[in-house]
Amino acid sequence: MKFLASLSGLVGRTFAYWVVLFAVLGFILPDIFKQIVPYIVPLLAIIMFGMGLTIKGRDFVEVLRRPVEVGIGVVSQFLIMPLLAVALTTIIPMSPEVAAGVILVGCCPGGTSSNVMAYLSKGDIALSVACTSVTTLLAPFVTPFLVYLLASQYLPVDAMAMFISIIKMVLAPLALGYALQKVMPKAVAAAVPALPLVSVIGIVLIVSAVVAVSKGAIASSGLMIFAVVVLHNGCGYLLGYFASRAFGLSLAKRKAISIEVGMQNSGLGAALANAHFSPVAAVPSAIFSVWHNISGALIANYYAGKTDEEEPARLGTRNA
Repeated sequence: MKFLASLSGLVGRTFAYWVVLFAVLGFILPDIFKQIVPYIVPLLAIIMFGMGLTIKGRDFVEVLRRPVEVGIGVVSQFLIMPLLAVALTTIIPMSPEVAAGVILVGCCPGGTSSNVMAYLSKGDIALSVACTSVTTLLAPFVTPFLVYLLASQYLPVDAMAMFISIIKMVLAPLALGYALQKVMPKAVAAAVPALPLVSVIGIVLIVSAVVAVSKGAIASSGLMIFAVVVLHNGCGYLLGYFASRAFGLSLAKRKAISIEVGMQNSGLGAALANAHFSPVAAVPSAIFSVWHNISGALIANYYAGKTDEEEPARLGTRNA
């Protein structure tokens, strides 16, 4: 078990490299990785089950202890990223499938990787975890509503079907994992060190499957989608930072909310796009999954050097 925990920790720390590697493999060997497509939803459910195993009651106590700060993070997440997505799809010409995919990933909750990046940035980790937990729990209600509101002009959106999908893929596995903590606490505690390995395997397989089945679309418009993803992600960091600064939050809290806003649950975006739109619509989420782990590490390193109230003037140029 110690070896497994060490391996899991190593794989978790090198997450971005594995995502890039398997994205490339999916592109080069599409016939192999296309076979994973039917398992995208179960893979995401396994990842969310693992998250449920790590959720603690204190994460929700944090929400009650400082609701205003968590509220700023949650509202910023569900306001900034969807509106940025709409702006980008309006300004940059793209197919309806890609546009719907960009908006979908923008409407997703925060990704759990943001908690790691908040730690590396010397940000407010408890605030980051609380925001991720709340946006994840709100996702079944907020994400389908926002997608229906903002993406219906591109593709038909069945908000109720999407709601049911998120319940199955997110809330049910989360609840099961949390319940298992209470029933088998010792077994769960022993398994937790291996969870990063499970999450990395799940995400890289989802990304490789989406890339494999969308090879043609990536070959023809991959650079455009990549540019949109980089802008979306970078502007998310920037606006998240300045939104929290506008409310007078401390530097550590600004770091946490900035990273929380910029990093999405792109695995959920890929699964939903593949299930409700098309494989092409899942490409922005797949590329987002690759890029935000790279940019997240860069922004965390930049923020870690900020220990006073100095303005991060070059933030936009480094991450946009």
